[in-house]
Amino acid sequence: MVHPIYEANENSPYGNLTRQEFFKKHQILHHESFMMNKRNMKIFTQSWQPVADSTTHRLKGLVGMIHGYTSESSWFFELNAVAIAKAGFFVCSLDLQGHGFSEGPPDHIPDIHPLVSDCMQYFDTARADHPNLPHFLYGESLGGALAILVCLKQKTAWKGLILSGAMCKISKKFKPVWPIEKLLPAAAFVAPSWRIVITRPPSSKSYKEKWKRKLVDRSPNHRTSGKPTAASALQLLKVCEFVKKNCHELEVPMLVLHGGDDIICDPEGAKFLYESANTDDKSLKVFKGMWHQLIGEPNDSAVQVFNIIISWIEIRADKLLKTM
Repeated sequence: MVHPIYEANENSPYGNLTRQEFFKKHQILHHESFMMNKRNMKIFTQSWQPVADSTTHRLKGLVGMIHGYTSESSWFFELNAVAIAKAGFFVCSLDLQGHGFSEGPPDHIPDIHPLVSDCMQYFDTARADHPNLPHFLYGESLGGALAILVCLKQKTAWKGLILSGAMCKISKKFKPVWPIEKLLPAAAFVAPSWRIVITRPPSSKSYKEKWKRKLVDRSPNHRTSGKPTAASALQLLKVCEFVKKNCHELEVPMLVLHGGDDIICDPEGAKFLYESANTDDKSLKVFKGMWHQLIGEPNDSAVQVFNIIISWIEIRADKLLKTM
């Protein structure tokens, strides 16, 4: 199977095709909708699956995907979703609050718990619609931290956890400079919406390939200013601390992937998570020289990482299907 990343260019993840032409070419059935969350906010959701080819087709499993901070479930992130669907899986994702097509202020996450709740609400519905499939959860960056939090709450719901550049520890190279970090609690209390000035947007330090950075910035629904609010910065640091203190409770099989030169989320956080998790079925792969977003590497390297992911999922899905 050829990964669709090879069709992307700096202007569009779909190459010279429209999005619908792209789905048709790859024989993907795509569905999108909105759900009302518990706070009566409209949250954008979507799914991808292979077009059924008569009675010989059977889905191998369900993969829920959670994007990272300032990202979205469509555009560039969508390419891995399509590739997983082409491999025979039902794939589903949502735009986090303040991201993509979902309601909420951009760059502002004063409380992580509503995002965790949204993920559980949507994925619970998707899993209920596919009860006879093994269910896997994938998260990138902030989405990785959210996936961890979901698995800590739903210990038996998921048969596998895949983390890519997970936000387990913010790199010192990316943290707010002193004394801003020390003043964050006060700033978040007095002026929670105050935006912290970062010299360069996160994407410039996340995607190694320049053309992929341009592609991300050209998303028609790119809502970020590149400047997180004080409340967001404080909350993300608190999430990392919570993950560190509680990751020993993770019992789900897991694949942990991280770029060795990631200066957004420290690889040491991924290593600590791997060592602490209470499961025998766990793997850690730190890719020397790679940055935060593994799909942002040169295409051949990005696909090498993807092949590790899909192989890991397929092996476990095949074993589980035989017992269901």
